[in-house]
Amino acid sequence: MRILVVVQARVGSSRFPGKVLLPLEDRPLLLRLLERVSAATTRFEIVVATTTQSEDDDLAAVATSAGYDVYRGHRDDLLDRHFQAARARQADVVVKIPSDCPLIDPDIIDLVLDAFSAHRGEVDFVSNLHPATYPDGNDVEVMSFAALECAWREAQEPFQREHTTPFIWDQPNRFRVLNVAWPSGRDLSMSHRFTIDYPEDYAFIAAIYQRLYRPEDAVFRLDEILDLLEAEPNLRAINADYAGVNWYRHHLDALTTVSAAETRTAPPRISDPRN
Repeated sequence: MRILVVVQARVGSSRFPGKVLLPLEDRPLLLRLLERVSAATTRFEIVVATTTQSEDDDLAAVATSAGYDVYRGHRDDLLDRHFQAARARQADVVVKIPSDCPLIDPDIIDLVLDAFSAHRGEVDFVSNLHPATYPDGNDVEVMSFAALECAWREAQEPFQREHTTPFIWDQPNRFRVLNVAWPSGRDLSMSHRFTIDYPEDYAFIAAIYQRLYRPEDAVFRLDEILDLLEAEPNLRAINADYAGVNWYRHHLDALTTVSAAETRTAPPRISDPRN
């Protein structure tokens, strides 16, 4: 079973341009994310899937110079970008991990992949997002190449192409979908935000790295982050206004398996006119 982790990344973020190359303890955020993904124990290959836009030349160079494979494709059609990268590498299983999750815990990646492996042949798609329970920013979605190809061929709505997987997980009557909940029994998906879309998110993530990163043990875990937030609750306040904000809020009328309780509207800001 050839497993390919596709890390989608581009410089031209609409809300926070250049976020993936911002520094975290003297390395670009993208490389910190890849460092954490690589710490998972499951055997897989990694490809950074970016665009063919010239603005992403530096991003591609950063990934390549660090020894990571790079695929360059469509700017907005991420479904096509994932499919083409997976097809070129003859992947049997495709894992979608966005580049805006620089605090992702590699143990969670293993947990979701273990669930897919345990149910191999019985499921088309496994994630920890439907419904989510982990703090936002620990996103792991695993699918068979066949399911990805089906979505690539049939998905028509722009949001299905942009977000890669909703064509699959939003049709549980057609695709065999499995969710992995946090074994702790906790649900911090709407209260704790570890992803990056806004400058406040970067300030939060940088503060976490400043306190927990150690060169001799670079990949700190989720429990360490939560312990830190318990000891320093002011840290979580840095980006608390955006807790629970995700892309679902723009498509609740189209999604059949997501409720309004799983998203919220971001506070208005000039740089994000869609809110």
